[in-house]
Amino acid sequence: MKAIICGAGIAGLTLAWWLKRDGWDVVLVERDDGPRAGGYMIDLFGSGYDVAEMMGLLPALRTAHTRVAELSYVDHNEHGEGGIAYSRVASVFDGRILSFMRGDLEQALLDAVKGRVHIRYGTSIKQVGNGSGVTVRLTDGTVEQGDLLVGADGVHSRVRELIFGAQERYLRYLGYHTAAYVISDDDLGRRVGDRFLMVGVPGRQAGLYPTSDGRLAASFIHASPDRGVPQDPRQALRRLYGNLGGLVRWTLRQMPEDGAVFYDQVAQVEMDYWSRGSVVLVGDACYAVSLMAGQGASLAMGGAYVLADELRAGAGVGRAFNAYERRMRPFVQVRQRTGRKTARWLVPSQHWRMTTRRMVLAAARLPGATAVLRAAFRPMQDSVVERPGKARAA
Repeated sequence: MKAIICGAGIAGLTLAWWLKRDGWDVVLVERDDGPRAGGYMIDLFGSGYDVAEMMGLLPALRTAHTRVAELSYVDHNEHGEGGIAYSRVASVFDGRILSFMRGDLEQALLDAVKGRVHIRYGTSIKQVGNGSGVTVRLTDGTVEQGDLLVGADGVHSRVRELIFGAQERYLRYLGYHTAAYVISDDDLGRRVGDRFLMVGVPGRQAGLYPTSDGRLAASFIHASPDRGVPQDPRQALRRLYGNLGGLVRWTLRQMPEDGAVFYDQVAQVEMDYWSRGSVVLVGDACYAVSLMAGQGASLAMGGAYVLADELRAGAGVGRAFNAYERRMRPFVQVRQRTGRKTARWLVPSQHWRMTTRRMVLAAARLPGATAVLRAAFRPMQDSVVERPGKARAA
């Protein structure tokens, strides 16, 4: 059996590992010219942590783990406005949570498939013949034939566009734009320390935090009625965030060139079906939850595992696709709803919401708050993976 996977990100690499382990011939194509470094800090827990554990990735990911002591909200003068210790959050997940840059997870997955799966960088899907099996023409002019094609190519999926239609039909814009980049500044690093600093005013929020390699990552998110991204993201960031105080201004001055600045709309992907014929989607291509939900990487790994698990059952491609969707969709729907509900509190557009958030963070420091946090985070701990002592929650 041969699988063609479009997208060498977290979902695509995870799926390639599992299919190769099960004896599949795997062709992985990626439109970028090489692995993508940087991005955001992500938290891996639930399904993602379970899948990483089964793949033997935890030692490498623990090395990449960024030890942030506290998430701290400050005003433009860097006066404290509340926060929460990461150790308190980790205790809610019984320690089964790791934090690192998205690129660190991709690199760990690349190392896991090295020498086992060939990745063809710098090419993507141009045309698909979809029936009993697939015939795929790539942008480099070559043709591949396989038993199935997997679109693991993200929110702006090319495979989804070719098979299901224009992305506007499936993107649910949440009303925000986001950006991120990485800088090197020892003095600023000492100023930030081991904190994840968030500077915000209604409708805008900038973050700065250390990475495991000694650099600093900057993240930005702001409300916008226009889903279209600006032609010059760097200019837009300077205009939108230049008045958030000296810490943010200094970070903006060190902004790298355009190619190293990630900028996109914040959106979810909602689809009635995730497969058609011999083509199936996985990860953000069919169920992006957005950074507001904070579980994209975990869902990508969980979904890739479930798809491979159902294909392993040998009931045929069509039945495997249907079973994969039945298992994953309930998890996705809960997390998408959570992302939509929490957006107004993560990036408040009203002063009263910012005040309420400060009060909630203060309460989280009180004795006995762990039990409340555990109940609040309970849905996020559910996993699509069966592991010893834990039944499948689907």
